[in-house]
Amino acid sequence: MGFNIAIDGPAGAGKSTIAKLAASELSYIYVDTGAMYRAIGLYVYRKHVPEEDKKAIGETAKETEVSIRYIDGERHVYLNGEDVSEEIRKEHIGHMASVVGAVPAVREHLLSLQRQIAQENDIIMDGRDIGTCILPNADVKIFLTASAEERARRRYLELQSKGDNTPYDVVLADIKERDYRDTHRDIAPLKQAEDAVYLDTSNMTIEEAAAKVVELAKAAR
Repeated sequence: MGFNIAIDGPAGAGKSTIAKLAASELSYIYVDTGAMYRAIGLYVYRKHVPEEDKKAIGETAKETEVSIRYIDGERHVYLNGEDVSEEIRKEHIGHMASVVGAVPAVREHLLSLQRQIAQENDIIMDGRDIGTCILPNADVKIFLTASAEERARRRYLELQSKGDNTPYDVVLADIKERDYRDTHRDIAPLKQAEDAVYLDTSNMTIEEAAAKVVELAKAAR
């Protein structure tokens, strides 16, 4: 049985970067559930399925096989055998990930794989409902967040570094829209688990936040 750390929080809080750093420090496997949803979001986007047609999204998701592999320490996400690691980071695919994540059939499609990985390995898994739904018995649960403005600023700078000139106001509006959708969806809405540690990273560096996760993990072992 693996030692499991569940990290939940809103879009743009730095969960993936922080979880990846902490996993490296602890020699754990990092399971990026957001990347898995982004891959399905990409597939649905490519198929031109209407966002409001949840039944069609669920059926389309069944056509996907998503896997995560580490090559020379770098994470690669595969969608039906295609490496989509770069494409899924685009802003419109992040939006689609939030859309498909609210569809029960999509969540069911990924749930068993995520739990199997957690059962067999020492892992850090991040997402919207890891501590509340995916791994309710996780050894450590963390609710990691930051203000909407700070999350938008970080995302804006990340996009700028990749040559994407999406205006800050647009990034902030998308963050707030995703927050609302994630916290108000019928299935597994984003919320802090009762036994989760609240970690606000608004005034922390990525390294400081990762060190805090490592500290919590070591204290729980």
